[in-house]
Amino acid sequence: MARFLKDRAKAKGLAPGSLVFIGKQKMDVPVIQLMQYDSENLSEEEFSSIEDVAKKIKPEGVNWINIYGIHDLEMMNNLGTQFNIPLLLLEDMLNTDQRPKYEDIEAHDAFILKMLQHEKPTDLIHAEQITIILGENYLLTLQEKRGDVFTHVRERIRKNKGRVRLNDNDYLAYALIDTIVDNYTILIENLGAKVEDLEDRIFSNQDTKIIEEIYRFKTELNYLRKTVRPVKEVIYALLKTENSYFQDKNKVFLKDLYDLVVQATDAIELYNSLVADQLNIYNTNANNRLNEVMKVLTIFASIFIPLTFIAGVYGMNFKYIPELDFKSSYPIFWGVVGVIIVGLLYFFKRKKWL
Repeated sequence: MARFLKDRAKAKGLAPGSLVFIGKQKMDVPVIQLMQYDSENLSEEEFSSIEDVAKKIKPEGVNWINIYGIHDLEMMNNLGTQFNIPLLLLEDMLNTDQRPKYEDIEAHDAFILKMLQHEKPTDLIHAEQITIILGENYLLTLQEKRGDVFTHVRERIRKNKGRVRLNDNDYLAYALIDTIVDNYTILIENLGAKVEDLEDRIFSNQDTKIIEEIYRFKTELNYLRKTVRPVKEVIYALLKTENSYFQDKNKVFLKDLYDLVVQATDAIELYNSLVADQLNIYNTNANNRLNEVMKVLTIFASIFIPLTFIAGVYGMNFKYIPELDFKSSYPIFWGVVGVIIVGLLYFFKRKKWL
């Protein structure tokens, strides 16, 4: 399946709001988790249905509902019913190729983002769609599969470290988005280090693998730009809205998050320009090496042109060529050849062609 665009054939011709899963199914059965906490208490449970978990939501404290696996259309339809999620938003949530976005809806704040992960076997960056829905007394997150970048957030909650247990669900939403963006920065830094290391290799050798790496880095940076750049619009829209569930005391963290996203997008653009420059440098070096080779071959050809002419003249089958009867014809020939060679080399040297 393509990384940049996914097959939307199943949604062709359907009415807006039709629930169709677009993407690759990554789990057999969805898993529904509920983490409930306040400054003093913490509980974690797993459920098999949306109806069961909805009944357990408490009016006080933080209710974090996390769902692994979004391919089950019946479950997603029940989710919309239980949490008053519009069909159009559900449709976007089921489209794993959805562009990152923020929607300020009456019942909640909704974020559709991409969580990036580096896969070591393929050495490629892949994106997993994550939806974050912030309601009045709950936070809902939906992921395509198990495994995410929220391990540190969960550990801070379990060990009661930091301020996450002292704040409401809007702070938890900020903490999750901040973790996603921090992971962007880490991936950009790692890829950027590889790009910078490549520069020394470009000048030291002309291995064909270098050009393959340049194009791979360029592809990865474009993939990062496609994923990260819209997040800046998401945070900016959240800062400008007046009907958000984010409390004023936590909006200062969103400003810091916006700066972090801007920094990440600037770094992507910087490394993209650097890779483009490296490609130009590689091609320039290759052309210069080719020019050096052609210059040496041209000098050899220029030297042998007059020698070939002389050899051709005296190799003709005419009966009377006066110089052929000279006793010293052979050494004279080599003397003339030597003078021509030395003369041409001196001429090339003066012209700074050597």
